[in-house]
Amino acid sequence: MSHSYRQCSGVMFASLLLFSGALQASGSGQEVNTEYEDTTLVEITGGLEHPWGLAILPDGRYLVTERKGRLLLVDGGDTTTISGTPEVKAVNQGGLLDVVLHPEYEDNGWIYLTYSKPENADDTRLAMGRARLDGDRLSEWEVLFEQDRASSAGRHYGARMAWMNDGTLLLTVGDRGEDEKNRPQHLDDHAGSVLRLTATGAAAEGNPFAGQEGALPEIYSYGHRNIQGIIVHPDTGEIWVTEHGPRGGDELNLIEAGNNYGWPEVSLGRDYRSEEQFGERSNGDMTGPVYEFLPTLAPSGLALVSGDTYPAWQGNLLAGGLRAERVLRVVLEEQEVVHLEELLLKTVGRIRDVREGPDGHIYVLNDEEDAGLFRLEPR
Repeated sequence: MSHSYRQCSGVMFASLLLFSGALQASGSGQEVNTEYEDTTLVEITGGLEHPWGLAILPDGRYLVTERKGRLLLVDGGDTTTISGTPEVKAVNQGGLLDVVLHPEYEDNGWIYLTYSKPENADDTRLAMGRARLDGDRLSEWEVLFEQDRASSAGRHYGARMAWMNDGTLLLTVGDRGEDEKNRPQHLDDHAGSVLRLTATGAAAEGNPFAGQEGALPEIYSYGHRNIQGIIVHPDTGEIWVTEHGPRGGDELNLIEAGNNYGWPEVSLGRDYRSEEQFGERSNGDMTGPVYEFLPTLAPSGLALVSGDTYPAWQGNLLAGGLRAERVLRVVLEEQEVVHLEELLLKTVGRIRDVREGPDGHIYVLNDEEDAGLFRLEPR
């Protein structure tokens, strides 16, 4: 199945600028007035250094990863550094990355982390492991998965995780920035793929390339550049991702088992240096994006509004943007983008992660040297 390429029209983008969200100061936060929901932006904590991932514990405390390698436990106004985290190589985009809880966390206590694991002085590979929280330290740490090959440190790890409705774990792996090697088009290489794993890191049963000679059994889809936003719809099971293009070409993709999403042979983006078209714009044998974000979003973090805390947003996607310094509210109808709204435009800086909490509120991490964790509350 190939999706058609749908771009943000000039008319739609003009309307986005009109409804960026008027911001006013209030006693307990900043009032953010949007098209259909009036909210207040509250800073939960500050003083974070390039945070990357957020998980919300059942008791209301927060786990936050910092790229330099720290895992923080935020409890009210107190922030504690958790010991026992894995060794990381924190160079450029590498470091301690995503964090998610097992779906049955209240029963088993497992916390999953992704990170750039050092191979030698120059190389790293994406790795994923799990541990349990024991006071202010991690216990029972075990590495569950390592990318099949290491490469030079610092670029395009992917590293986002999301649980499928059948209890398997999706893990995104970036192309590692080695475009000339065409790695995402090879099934014997994890680079540039979405993997489907068991809770213990093995290839999940029923993966599309299991048993195929020369193919890695963990691969669920391939031909990706650098996916840093992923959600699984709790009702339909649809897998939505946001993916970095080169210059332009940032994508919203609907992931289907076994599909090839084209990178680097197919892209809507341009070469950074020459501004020439990067490969072909389309190919009938490869799956195109559901939507291209124009102008550049530099997507990171993706949430689905599933509760009734924001009734007008129910069923919408919220896509974080780094370079764009905004969250995009994406309205979908029958797997087509029909409306967009900019939220928090130039308000908290580069958006690294967006999550819907168990309380129904929306949580946002920004990616700054002196960053914060924020909550959007209805008013």
